[in-house]
This record gives sequence, C-alpha cells and structure tokens, in this order.
Amino acid sequence: MLLSVPTVKLFVFQQRRTFTSCLAKPFSFFNAHSLTESQAQAALDKDCIDFLPWLEQIAGTKITNTLSIGRSVYGRALFASKVIHAGDCILKVPFNAQITPDELPTDVRVSLTDEVGNIGKLAALVMIERNRGQNSRWFPYISRLPQLSDMHSTIFWDENELNMIRCSAVHNETVKQKAQIEKEFSLVAQAFKEHLPNPIQRPALENFMYTYALVGSRAWETSKGISLIPFADFMNHDGLSASIVLSDEDIQLSEVTADRDYSPGDEVLIRYGEFSNATLMLDFGFTLPHNTHDEVQIQIDVPNDDPLRNMKLGLLQTHYTRSVKDINIFHSSYDSFTIKEVKSATGKGKGIPQSLRAFARLLCCTSPQELNDLSKEAEQNDGRLARLPFKDRSRELEAHKIILSHINKLIEDHNVCIKELEASNRRFESQRFTVRRQMARDLLFGELRVLKSAAEWLNHYCTNLVSAT
Repeated sequence: MLLSVPTVKLFVFQQRRTFTSCLAKPFSFFNAHSLTESQAQAALDKDCIDFLPWLEQIAGTKITNTLSIGRSVYGRALFASKVIHAGDCILKVPFNAQITPDELPTDVRVSLTDEVGNIGKLAALVMIERNRGQNSRWFPYISRLPQLSDMHSTIFWDENELNMIRCSAVHNETVKQKAQIEKEFSLVAQAFKEHLPNPIQRPALENFMYTYALVGSRAWETSKGISLIPFADFMNHDGLSASIVLSDEDIQLSEVTADRDYSPGDEVLIRYGEFSNATLMLDFGFTLPHNTHDEVQIQIDVPNDDPLRNMKLGLLQTHYTRSVKDINIFHSSYDSFTIKEVKSATGKGKGIPQSLRAFARLLCCTSPQELNDLSKEAEQNDGRLARLPFKDRSRELEAHKIILSHINKLIEDHNVCIKELEASNRRFESQRFTVRRQMARDLLFGELRVLKSAAEWLNHYCTNLVSAT
C-alpha cells in the first residue's frame, strides 16, 4: 500500500497541524533551473562524493541510477545524471536506511511521555548521534545537515525581525511554537540527565531548538511514523510538481517517481505539499514570491460585553464538529478560520469558510429566542449551527458586515506593515536580514492579496443584499 508522505500541513493556520507534527522537507526555493552537462559536472558537490556509496551500503541495495548530489544557488540539491522520463522511479530508500525515533536508547524513549511529540523525539535522537561524532553510524548524514546560520524559520527571528510580520498570525504562532519547543526541551533534558552517562553539554536549549527545527523541516511521514530519509531530503521544492515521496509498506521503502522529463544536468524537484508562505516560513525557512496556496488565518471572538456571550459559546461548543469540512475543504475551529483567495468577486465565494459566515450570524443575534431558533434549525438539518442564510436579509447583511469589518481591519494592518517594510532601507543590511525581509514581504503581500479578494467578494454580496431589500 502506498502512503503519500507530506500529507499533514499547517500548521495551526488550518487546524491541521502544529509545528510538532510538521512533516515535509526544507530549504528550497522557487522553480526549476536547468544546467548543461558541463555545468552539471561543475556543480557536483565534491563534499558528497562518498555519500551515496555509504548510504547504499547501509541500505544494502541501490538507491538511484539517475541522480547525483550537486549544488544549486540555493544549496545542496539533486540533479539528473542521465535522461529521466516522466513515470520513471528515480530513487528508492529502504526503511532500514531511514532514521526514526525508534532508535532512541530504550530508557530515554520510555521516559519521554506523550508531551514530547515525534519531532521532539527525533530531535533528541539526532542530538545523541551528533554527540557521538564519527562513532555514529549516521555521521556521514548528520555532518552534512544545514547549520544554524543557514536556517531562517521564524523561530530564529529576533524581536525586530518578527515585528515586520506582527499583523500576521505567523507572529503569534511563532511565539507559541517557541514555547512548545522549550517545554519539550525541559523533558528531553531531564531524560538525558537520568539515562545518559555523558549528557549533551550546554547550551542545550539553543542546540535543541536548532535540531528540532532542522528535523521538523526534513522529516517525512511514512507508514513507520516519521522518518528522516537521507538523500531524498536533498531534493528541492517546486510547488507545481506532481512528484512526492511515497511509502510502500509492503516492500519497506520510500520512493519518488518523476512527473516530467529531465535531461542530464537538470535539477530534479518534488513538491513538499500545498503549503502557504505562512507554513513555509515558519516550518521550512523560505517563501515563494507568488504562492498560489497562500491563506490567512483570522480569529473572531464573541465580545466579553455581549450579554448573550455564555449562551453563544455554549451553542458553539455543542454544535462544533471537528471533522466537518467547509465547502472549500478547510478545517476551522469555532472561533478561528482560514480563508484562501476568492477567485471571483461575483461567484460563490469559495475561500470564505461557511463556518466563518455561520459564526458571524451567531454574533449578530441579540435575543435568546434567536439563538434557540438557530439551535433548532441545526438539529433539523446536519447539526451545524447557522449554516443557512438568514431569511431576514437585513440580518444576513449585518452578519456579513461583521466579517467585512474584520477583514478590512486586517487589510489596514497589513498595509501599515508593508509600508514600514518598504521604507526600511538600511544602508548596511546583513545578508540574514535581507533574506528575512524578503520573506516578510512575500508573506504580507500574499496575505494581502487573499484579504483583498475576500473583501471584494463580501462587498459584492452585501451590495446584492441591499439591492434586494
């Protein structure tokens, strides 16, 4: 049975994942670029000449006949060494050549409770193996992992850098992720202290955070759970690629099939997932200039001074079903919603979750009777609250103006941040800040595009409601 690998995504922005369950791979950018054969030879990574023979010795089988490790402008990458045709299987990495949390020392693994996620456990293993140096069977792989200076996940951004994206949900999510990593670190550090004769030396928190982010960006979901897949994780990302890593449980290996033809010297690319820039920058440390998968997380609360607040919250808890999908297939909690770009201002508004529109209808209710009516309506239909438009068009208008007002405020906030970003022209700007400033720009412009499309659709919908009253 084949299992698609990078299937879990976001991140909190779609209630489908947290950073601790991020399963995909890192450090890649933009689209494919082609090299001539002579350029490809020049681009071969001389530091990795012995890597594939070592991995094939570990695996006990051939990994690839058509790929070589080289260097692109974005770092280590895989290139076609021969002609590749669409449909060709280009690499196979057996499970025995993958790194999983199962390799943790038994005492450490048993002592790590469920409070430490799979990424935290895998990070703990990598720290142990790194501490063993050349005595580690995984040394040729671990020694070639990116350094901290190469990483741009927002958990490594300083306060001034994070301020560039303060209007985005990525800002608060970054704070939450750092707190979660610190929590898991304390548990891992305690396990090391109790069960390892030579605990990893301090400063362990910085080391753990670096390793956690590194593993979180490179680990794949397989039928074994999660794994680091050496060689496969040298492949860079193309959001338009149909190639992904697949796990074949029957024959115990992970493999990649080409989705297009490649000539010798072409960089071979795969798709990590349909990730927004918000996910990419938090979990992988890069963004795309125009990401078709961009989305915006918004949160709307029931006001504390609403006299019906407790009743509304009770109804939301009663009728909220986590498995319910909106018409646009986004998952939302009862007060947090993810919107995508609305392609047509006059269409059905795909991209604006039904659950968000339902929440707004609930917010504008002013009497217990109205709320009871909504509850009865839900029970008579599919159990979901306020999914049908109000029969009273003025009430339907009021509900959608609540959403429009919230989105307009987010548009205003994004415009302010973008204006500040464009005005901040440092004379002596570090390379690190230049990279992160561009990432912030990609994020904010992408989210602004999504917000404006939603506002345009809502304006059109409200105008039609006014015309019909």
